[in-house]
Amino acid sequence: MIDTLVANFSDIWPFILVGFGAQVIDGALGMAYGVISSTLLLTLGVPPSRASASVHVAETFTTGVSAISHILHRNVDWKLFSKLIIPGVIGGVTGAYVLSNIDGAVVKPLVQIYLASIGLYLIWRGFHLPPKPRDPKWVTPLGLVGGFMDASGGGGWGPVVTSNLLLQGSSPRHTIGTVNTVEFILTTAISLTFLLHLGWEAFTTYTLGLLIGGVVAAPFGAMLARRVAPRTLFSAVGVVLTLTSIFGVVKWLGLIG
Repeated sequence: MIDTLVANFSDIWPFILVGFGAQVIDGALGMAYGVISSTLLLTLGVPPSRASASVHVAETFTTGVSAISHILHRNVDWKLFSKLIIPGVIGGVTGAYVLSNIDGAVVKPLVQIYLASIGLYLIWRGFHLPPKPRDPKWVTPLGLVGGFMDASGGGGWGPVVTSNLLLQGSSPRHTIGTVNTVEFILTTAISLTFLLHLGWEAFTTYTLGLLIGGVVAAPFGAMLARRVAPRTLFSAVGVVLTLTSIFGVVKWLGLIG
């Protein structure tokens, strides 16, 4: 029995490390957990719908812990939260339904090129002072698009929503905290949709590793978001967004396996 447990753990521990690292980045910068985790599962040959389903089940728990941490650190703008939550859930459920029935990856390369360009701009803004804080105006459509891309692409809520809110002048700390908190409800809705359309067989054992690592790491991300300077957050978001998006484009072009 002990040998079996050790063997099972040896299969899961790489995914625990991936979940931990991805969640620290996601909690601190408002993005990357879904992108990193989905990329890993796809590389291992997991079908897109099942990869997205597994990641979202794990995220249901990791984002729950992350949301509580951000709330305790007072990183949440509740006015912004109320504007994002309904369109985000509508977009997420729609995207999950589409991916469960159709290959939704067709538009993903175009979105990644767009996000890479935003990432480069955010890096530039980080070195040339972020814009003065102001309330973002383009929020509801952003939540709808971000939710749809997150479900249909296996990750995208953070990159799409966080980056665009920052471009509009939203406070980095409160943007990251709010986007992470909304993501808890979003991923719960997406996971339930996948469950209804794909059944329990859609979820792999990799989900457990991602879940364990992510839950352990979640409090650290919220702590970093509160303590790191806005200029640094801008640049860090830009770097992560640019690298993950360029990786996606290169993979789509077939330059890497």
